[in-house]
Amino acid sequence: MKNIYLDNAATTPILPEVIDTISQHMVSVYGNPSSTHNIGRKAKSLVETARKNIAKYFNATASEIIFTAGGSEADNLIIKNAVTNLGVTTIISSKIEHHAVLHTIENLEKNFEIIVKWVDLDENGVINYQHLEQLLQEDNSKKLVSLMYVNNEIGNLLNVKKVSDLCIENNALFHSDAVQAVGHFKFDVQETPIDFFVASAHKFHGPKGVGFAYIKKGYGIFPILHGGEQERGARAGTENVHSILGMEKALTIAYSNLENEAKYIQSLKSYFISALKNNFKGIAFNGLSENEIGSSYIILNVRFPKEYAMLLFNLDLKGIAVSGGSACQSGSNKGSHVLNTILNEEEAKKTSIRFSFSKFITKGDLDYVITVLKGFII
Repeated sequence: MKNIYLDNAATTPILPEVIDTISQHMVSVYGNPSSTHNIGRKAKSLVETARKNIAKYFNATASEIIFTAGGSEADNLIIKNAVTNLGVTTIISSKIEHHAVLHTIENLEKNFEIIVKWVDLDENGVINYQHLEQLLQEDNSKKLVSLMYVNNEIGNLLNVKKVSDLCIENNALFHSDAVQAVGHFKFDVQETPIDFFVASAHKFHGPKGVGFAYIKKGYGIFPILHGGEQERGARAGTENVHSILGMEKALTIAYSNLENEAKYIQSLKSYFISALKNNFKGIAFNGLSENEIGSSYIILNVRFPKEYAMLLFNLDLKGIAVSGGSACQSGSNKGSHVLNTILNEEEAKKTSIRFSFSKFITKGDLDYVITVLKGFII
């Protein structure tokens, strides 16, 4: 049976070179980076070199990179600090953010005297930038804007520069969950002076359980995990040395041939869109995922003309790994909060599937997916 992995927005396969890097350093670099002896200093040196190398891809400084266990922890670290440490009393976000952001905001709203405001979205989930500006100008409270760089379900790209400019003009802080962007898009924090963003290694063919927070120099960050002074006091816990080095390797590979790989993956996405349109009547594409300019080249979210309750299961039986959006597919009674926000009730009930691509996919793989879908979509 074929094994076609089209769920790369959920996680990516680890590159062999990354596995080699991790394995080698698990053997040779076993010291605790906080230890003062030679073995510990070696580990510390490699971690700090990785920090410096990662920072350079974003034109940041090494001191602005804090290693974490992944994007969710990094989101929590930043958003909680904004309220408890940086004086934020108003958070502006959208209802289609990742749950690492939404649930953190929800928790803060319950436990602190903050105001949460939601920016308007159009039917494709696109931010209403005029409304965002209005929210920023409503009062003089200290504000944090938290909007994701790439939506993980529908692939919409945020105009990060525009949001950054609006935040600067209105003296607000700007945080972006960039988990779906880092390793797939280049951005420069000097050209786009964002205050905070987060990344997770397993989204760009690195190991799971490691990521980082970018925190602009000048913002003192208090830890949400206590017990040690690691990561310049921002995060307690012995550094995950071999995974950090694996993340560094994965990011280096990702950015070494980014333009060519992006072009190739976009060609796959465009090919698949055409094949879907040619073979199935009444399909639609959620968000801007069909739009080459407005969405990530990784993500395509397809809405079929009716509900196919067993479609994900049947695709899995044929060796095709994808993610679903509706309640019957996700195992949730609520379904996708993103699709439920941007679609009306009738459209949200239809079967939606997120196909997310990587450089390991071929057109032949996609032809097979179309053939399989023909057996179930009637």
